[in-house]
Amino acid sequence: MPIVTSSSSSRKRADSSEKHHVGTTGASAGVTAASARQRKNSVNHGHRKSFSGSSSNSKSANKKSVTDDQDNEILEKANKPKKHHQSFFRKRLAYFWKTRKFVFILGACIGLIFAGYYTAQSQDLMSMDILNDLSMDTITDILSDFKGKLPMGILKEAHDLEKSHSSDLSEPFKIGLMLRDRDNITANYPVIMIPGVISTGLESWSLEGTPECPTKQYFRKRLWGSWHMLRAMLLDKNCWLQHLMLDPVTGLDPPNFKIRAAQGMEAADFFVAGYWIWNRILENLAAVGYDSGSMMVASYDWRLAYQDLETRDQYFSKLKLSIENYLLTTGKKTVLVGHSMGSQIVFYFLKWVEASGPTFGNGGSSWVDDHIESFIDISGSTLGTPKAIVALLSGEMKDTVQLNAMAVYGLEKFFSRRERADLLRNFAGIASMLPKGGQEVWGDQSFAHDDYSNQNVSFGNFIRFKQPKSNLSNRNLTIPDSIEYLRGQASENFSNKLDQSYSYGLARTRKELEANEADPRKWANPLEVALPNAPNMKIYCFYGVGKPTERSYYYKEEDNKTATMLNVTIAADDPNAVVFGEGDGTVSLVTHSMCHKWRDPGNKFNPAGIPVRIVEMAHEPDNFDIRGGAKTAEHVDILGRAELNELVVKVAAGQGSTIDERLISPLKTWVKNMDLGED
Repeated sequence: MPIVTSSSSSRKRADSSEKHHVGTTGASAGVTAASARQRKNSVNHGHRKSFSGSSSNSKSANKKSVTDDQDNEILEKANKPKKHHQSFFRKRLAYFWKTRKFVFILGACIGLIFAGYYTAQSQDLMSMDILNDLSMDTITDILSDFKGKLPMGILKEAHDLEKSHSSDLSEPFKIGLMLRDRDNITANYPVIMIPGVISTGLESWSLEGTPECPTKQYFRKRLWGSWHMLRAMLLDKNCWLQHLMLDPVTGLDPPNFKIRAAQGMEAADFFVAGYWIWNRILENLAAVGYDSGSMMVASYDWRLAYQDLETRDQYFSKLKLSIENYLLTTGKKTVLVGHSMGSQIVFYFLKWVEASGPTFGNGGSSWVDDHIESFIDISGSTLGTPKAIVALLSGEMKDTVQLNAMAVYGLEKFFSRRERADLLRNFAGIASMLPKGGQEVWGDQSFAHDDYSNQNVSFGNFIRFKQPKSNLSNRNLTIPDSIEYLRGQASENFSNKLDQSYSYGLARTRKELEANEADPRKWANPLEVALPNAPNMKIYCFYGVGKPTERSYYYKEEDNKTATMLNVTIAADDPNAVVFGEGDGTVSLVTHSMCHKWRDPGNKFNPAGIPVRIVEMAHEPDNFDIRGGAKTAEHVDILGRAELNELVVKVAAGQGSTIDERLISPLKTWVKNMDLGED
């Protein structure tokens, strides 16, 4: 049964985006993404395929998915003849409305109006009442006032354009209702969703605090994942940080402060009111009959190291009991759905539940096969992501580097790079996302599997110090070099926690894999332990491709070490300081290598031969939707993608076998060329 196919208009948009954005640069030559793409086309090496959504399997072309039908309707509307008497001005205006540049200009105008509106209400720089009442309704009211000031002609033009380009596939419940009404799909297997990093809301449960930072005012308030978080950050940043920081030695609660993960569906349905995360999937599952008795969100405190999740919160024990209870009450196995770091949590759990010991699951080698129907990996960070290194090293990433000088100055004054780095290093859970597999997966100084044709400097040359080399490093660094360099720049507590909690290597033999079964530090790394003995379980890998993703960086020695308390920083004065490769905007495409490796017959990482089905999704955002619309493949927004929701509902309903695989990237070839040891 074919998955959604791309419309011609969407394909053109994706190709255009790819030509202008997906690529890399040389070293000092400053090769841009566009020129790299053009060189690739001229040499015709076939190193990249267009991420336009072509399927590798069309055997079920006689039956369309619900998203196919909607695509045809949109194409029919788009192909209708247009009036030829439209003025030149209206054509230019229509083009302008379609561009993202308009969205940014409009946002800037709204921001200025927002500031002026409230400055006029008070002589204070910031009204405390405004912050206390801040919500999406506040912003909606301001936007409504702003809209009322615009000429009716412009509003009508915008409305007509938006209507012609919009798709109701992203509407609440739409996919679930279409599957229910057209294909008679109904709820089947229980579903447990495991959110990604920073997706779960965190609440304060402390009544003690300190004289400088009392906690009663924050009791049961969300200090992460709510508008209250933003108010706390703005009004009392130091106290907010004190609440969130863990004990630097134990990695658990510090004295007098206690933060816990929010519970229930609302723990991860929205990050803040109006900004959905899991809500689209919850809605579409509900449309086919799911409710709070047949699905749940297994929220967790993503700040903690995986072992500490069990030590402090008994997280994995509770997850095991929930799955066993579903089997007891429904007679059916469970479908586990992990997103981003949530997929790593699932993988760790599958090893933990089999292991024997006082702090482990003691389920035995058959528990997973007896209790888990399927594991859905959505944009999983299974092998980590390169941007985690630079976030921990200098508190930076693309979004902070590419701000203008005034914005950088303001951010640095309010929440400096050093403060950001210290906060992230304090969260041992973040360190689980450091890249795994070393040079065999991520490349060396001269070569990486995801290098572009005619690329001057390899992605494997991960951190490149501007010439002359920094006094802090006499050479450029690969991924494993960078992790060791991070250890040298961070505190001893950070390095100790890293050693106690994780491993980033590669088991080259079956003997090594078997020995690692007894080492919990290895359980979050699928290159160091094998999949469980569960031949009846199914694995589905759904992830996005075609969106520029951070892959390597140019660094320089920090100019003012005393002020910043950092030794190095991204070379923001270099227009190519952040070098992009393939991925979903957050996670590199290389991260999904294990999905392909697990499929190799007889390989040591999948001894039970668990079937793995892969669907790669082209990033085709809707310019009129700030979240990307029904065809986005961005790392978080993919959770609202119409096709992704259709696939999740089908797997939960026991229709996973009808899903056709789609491979539109060269990742399969890259994995075949990786030297991962004996099979």
